[in-house]
Amino acid sequence: MAGVLARWMVTLVAISALGTHWGPSEACGPGGRFGRRRHPRKLTPFVYKQQMPAVSENTFGASGLFNGRITRDSERFHTLKQNFNTDIIFKDEEKTGADRFMTQRCKDKLNALAISVMNQWEGVKLRVTEGWDEDGFHTEESLHYEGRAVDITTSDRDRTKYGMLARLAVEAGFDWVYYESKAHIHCSVKAESDTTATQGGCFPEESWVTRDDGNRIRMRDVRPGDKVLSMDSGGHPVFSEVLTFMDRDSRGPWVYYTIKTDDRNTTVTATPSHLVFVTESRDLSAPRVAKFMSDVRPGEFLLTPESDGGGFRRVQIVSVTMREEKGAYAPLTVHGTVVVDNVAMSCYALIESQALAHWVFAPFRLYYQLTSSLWDGPSHDQTLQEGVHWYPSFFYRYGISLVEPTLLHPTAADS
Repeated sequence: MAGVLARWMVTLVAISALGTHWGPSEACGPGGRFGRRRHPRKLTPFVYKQQMPAVSENTFGASGLFNGRITRDSERFHTLKQNFNTDIIFKDEEKTGADRFMTQRCKDKLNALAISVMNQWEGVKLRVTEGWDEDGFHTEESLHYEGRAVDITTSDRDRTKYGMLARLAVEAGFDWVYYESKAHIHCSVKAESDTTATQGGCFPEESWVTRDDGNRIRMRDVRPGDKVLSMDSGGHPVFSEVLTFMDRDSRGPWVYYTIKTDDRNTTVTATPSHLVFVTESRDLSAPRVAKFMSDVRPGEFLLTPESDGGGFRRVQIVSVTMREEKGAYAPLTVHGTVVVDNVAMSCYALIESQALAHWVFAPFRLYYQLTSSLWDGPSHDQTLQEGVHWYPSFFYRYGISLVEPTLLHPTAADS
């Protein structure tokens, strides 16, 4: 009972803090949202046959496994929603209205894309040529049979626009986008039950950290209470206690970004929305900033520990690629940072501000301090449950809307 009460205390503190405690110098944007604005990213059109992410549609890192065909007689048919958005043109070739049926997630992404299309091209609307299919015209495990896929064009059928249309679909939050045909773009989404675990920031199971005893251990073997090499707010090496895992999932494969550097011993892998510390030059005085893995570019610099343990040196990024890896692990340390694969990383994701993310999780750290001091227990969570921890799950569900949208990774819209 005491643990439950402590959780509710922390929850109330978090809500209160989000609403009242952020200083005016750090807040900007409409609606009292928090954080500084990011510069808008330049959108690059897809090329023919490009897909994003660059993995198979039916992997965990994309739209996930096929869960079985839905027919009008299926129990699952009632889970499909009809889309009557007047800003979308449905071809309805079958004259049955089937193209309007889709999952709620697919409907949400499609409606968001419809707005983007109208903003991108005056007088042009989004057009759906194929949605839910009940006639069996697709491959055996097509997501069209579940209402999780759509084929789209623009209303003017101008094929020169389709590359940008695909890019807009990615920005709208579709989980897999494919410039499949010169006549349309194919988009699909995860099943409603599969959308939680991949939203945050994680490392694969084979990534490694350094404990205070000098041993390197794989991410899958890290335990709450371990003290692992991290970086303090001043940019100095420090061994920081692991409080818990914000997410822990031994399944896979998941889609990861891998950054290679000009130091052959320094390569790091993390999810697209995870924060990594970078600088613009090798100069030790150059300011370090936290960026999403998906926004890092060759030519920038990562921070890696000096061999004598006295600080961090800079290594230049030479490539950024995507690949699939097994497992998804997100340890949280007292300092909110961790050195993974010899690179200084944040423990946080989705919000492109280390200071703001660390502040958001202050009540979470307070929770462990309270439970440790009041009930003479450990200062860390000794359980190793699979899935997303209750605190980040709560924040991503209820608190993320208070953050300035330009600070959020595109996947945060799914929270």
